[in-house]
Amino acid sequence: MHELPVTQSLLKIALDHAERANAKKVLGLNIVMGELSSMVDDSVQFYWDIIAKDTIAENAVLRFRRVPAELQCLSCAEKYHPTDGEFICPKCGNIGAKIIAGEEFLLESIDVE
Repeated sequence: MHELPVTQSLLKIALDHAERANAKKVLGLNIVMGELSSMVDDSVQFYWDIIAKDTIAENAVLRFRRVPAELQCLSCAEKYHPTDGEFICPKCGNIGAKIIAGEEFLLESIDVE
């Protein structure tokens, strides 16, 4: 359910930018979503379809670009992609890691007419 306020923010940003650009229609949003993000794209799309109704963003296409998770071992500095939810370093077996990428959730660009 935390996707609703995020989707509301996406709509507000899109409408604000479209207004500043004197756009007639919002055609699409390009969203970056990390593998470790707690957002669910189907839920964002579901809420979008409801809240964008009767706005210039109605029927805008939401495109999600996935960013794979990348971790760095705190012990040996090995960079790796976690597999099957395991955060164990494949090089040294340590379980402590820093997340380098994969938590992103951001609006990259908006397509308008």
